Amino acid sequence: MSWEVDSFAESLGRAAPATVTAYRGDVLAFASWAGRGGASGPAEVTRLVLRRYLAYLATRRYARRTIARKAASLRRYFRWAAREGLVAGDPALGLGAPSGESRLPEVLHEADLLALLEPAAPPPGRAGLGARSRGTSCSTTAEARDLRDDALLELLYGSGLRVSECCSLDVDALELEVPALRVWGKGARQRRVPTSAPAADAIRRYLEVGRPVLAGPRSRAGAVFLNARGVRMGPRDVRRVLDRRSSVPTHPHVLRHTFATHLLDGGADLRVVQELLGHASLRTTQIYTHVSRERLVGVYERAHPRA
Repeated sequence: MSWEVDSFAESLGRAAPATVTAYRGDVLAFASWAGRGGASGPAEVTRLVLRRYLAYLATRRYARRTIARKAASLRRYFRWAAREGLVAGDPALGLGAPSGESRLPEVLHEADLLALLEPAAPPPGRAGLGARSRGTSCSTTAEARDLRDDALLELLYGSGLRVSECCSLDVDALELEVPALRVWGKGARQRRVPTSAPAADAIRRYLEVGRPVLAGPRSRAGAVFLNARGVRMGPRDVRRVLDRRSSVPTHPHVLRHTFATHLLDGGADLRVVQELLGHASLRTTQIYTHVSRERLVGVYERAHPRA
């Protein structure tokens, strides 16, 4: 009997690659665990087996959020298995799991954000941000990389893009005269988002004088952001950019959190922020109202003499 995990992964269709990888890994991990208990396929899994698996994960000190995600993966898998006739009935129907703890998104402090977007002057022989902003050419890979990093970071913060959206961005999706761009988000949903003036300027400089230096025989004509090998950047490449440039340990998604929080702090409507972020549900966006509330309380406690 087979678990047909590859067929299940293919059935996920237009789900984000990271989602497909997570679901596939969760089902494979469960199949391995269940196999040790004698289950050779999904038809031999009962609801009791599923509940024991979730309890097992808890004893292994998995985070509640991780257990909740694995339970969601199994619900999706067994729903598919029931449709395909691999099981007589869905044992995961209504399977509960501890809800993930509500963690507020991390937001960069103003000084850390400024240090990231406007790095201090580098050692002699390396152009600083000011020199890059005025330059009309660059002769080294390092200078081209700096131009790319400027554009990448300005775009992550200025438009609140997911790192996957930045990496998959093509030149023909840019509307630098507006300025705006079109991105494909989760669920194969396309949206058009405005681009900040600093981001548009940085992208224009990079495309004109930086990208040609990075491009090589393996480069795709349409890809905006290229790595040192001349191919489209991936999320790990972007993470390395943050590691080089940030004054504090951080992650690309933190720039998206910071974008949303700053918009709400500035008075933006929640549904506008939802549209800009590409969230399918307003509930996903509402977490940023809690972040803003936390910031307001912090300002009050620091500034008010009777706080």
